[in-house]
Order: sequence, then structure tokens, then C-alpha cells
Amino acid sequence: MKVIVSVKNAIKNYTLGKVVVPALRGISLDVYEGEFLSIAGPSGSGKTTLLNLIGCVDTPTSGVVEVAGQDTSRLGERALTNLRLHTLGFIFQSFNLVPVLSVLQNVELPLLLQGKLSGRERKSRVAGLLDRVGLHDYAHHRPTELSGGQRQRVAIARALVTRPQIVLADEPTANLDSVTGANILDVMKELNRTEKTTFIFSTHDARVMVHASAVVRLADGKVVDRISAAEAVKAGISGLATAVGAGT
Repeated sequence: MKVIVSVKNAIKNYTLGKVVVPALRGISLDVYEGEFLSIAGPSGSGKTTLLNLIGCVDTPTSGVVEVAGQDTSRLGERALTNLRLHTLGFIFQSFNLVPVLSVLQNVELPLLLQGKLSGRERKSRVAGLLDRVGLHDYAHHRPTELSGGQRQRVAIARALVTRPQIVLADEPTANLDSVTGANILDVMKELNRTEKTTFIFSTHDARVMVHASAVVRLADGKVVDRISAAEAVKAGISGLATAVGAGT
């Protein structure tokens, strides 16, 4: 299988005053095209930091992060922006929605920035995704008029609308009820199956984890092991975390 993400001996330190706080301590990880990969571990283990490095939202203190065959440390800001826009989709815990835009406009925004589709094609794709995430009736609402779960669904639709090669998801089913969470999972699995979209997600949700092609366990900024979803569920891996939605 083709490697689509390669992390090689990545170290990430944060400086707080005179104190250096290590978040990642030499992580190496290969992700293969079309994987549905779960990153698991307790709060503070480095899950979110690792996703941020892969997503070119942050840079490692040392080490190499390659995304879609490109060494991100060698890319200028314009190339990084293009990589984020055309190759990556993001589902953040904090949603990162634009408050002055409607739900429809928030989801459509990445397509406008890409400039590939006609207005009719954009509206059709956005409408289809809003239907899938159960937000058709909220298309013209603004984020401040939505619940946390509804905003989470907008963020998921926005991440999927460009049909990216790689989707990075930090607790994608957090704040969602079981029915909506299952529907979102169906959408992601369908893209994974039909478009060969690679998903890399952190989760404490056994409903999501059981569908993973593999589970990578982190602890103290290091990779502990890489096991199957069945092994993870059997081991009760969702209990590794002490707080749902928490991460480094």
C-alpha cells in the first residue's frame, strides 16, 4: 500500500517561560492511503499535537512530517496553504466556524477558495452533505444559533465537502447523540470506501474505534503500539482516557 503520511522521529516541545514542555518525544508513524486510523491515548499523550503536525497547523521542533509525498518543512506558506486547501480536511474540537456566515456559507467556503466548481455544483454538493448530517433545515442559520452538536456537524460537513485525500478529525463524534454520531460515521466510512479517503482521528468513542483499520496508542508523547480495532476494543482502549474530548 502507498504511504500517504509519514512522520519520522518527530519531537515537539513547547516553551512556557523558562520551562520546556515535551509534547511529542520522537514519534514515527506511517499512514497508508485509504486507512481509517484511530489515534488513542490518555489526556496529554500528544494526540492533538500529532494531528496538528500532520495538518500543517503546527511544525515539529525536530524530525520530518511528510504529507502526500511532500516534506512539509520544505514548503513555503503558499504551498502549505495549497496543501491544506486541496489535500486535507479538518474537524477541530473547537469547530472554527466563521460566525458571520450561515451554515451553508461555512460549508461552501472551502469550495469557493478552491475555485474549481460552478455555483450550481457547489450548492448541490453542500446541500447533499447538509442532508447527510441532518442540517438541511438549518442551512441559513448562523453558528451562534446552533447547539454544540449542530456546530460539530457543520464542521464535519465542511471538512468533507472538498472530498479531500486526508481527513484529520479530533474527536469527530464528540457532542453528538448516538443516532447522529452513527450517521456521521456512515458518511465517513462511505467516503473512505468509495473515494479511498484516508481518515486519521483521535477518539474515545468505541463506536468509531471499532471501525478503525488500526489503532495507534500513544502515551507520554510516544507511540506505544499499533493494534487492530478488535484488539483495541477487547483491551478496553477507550478507557485509556480520563476525559472525553481532552488532548494535548
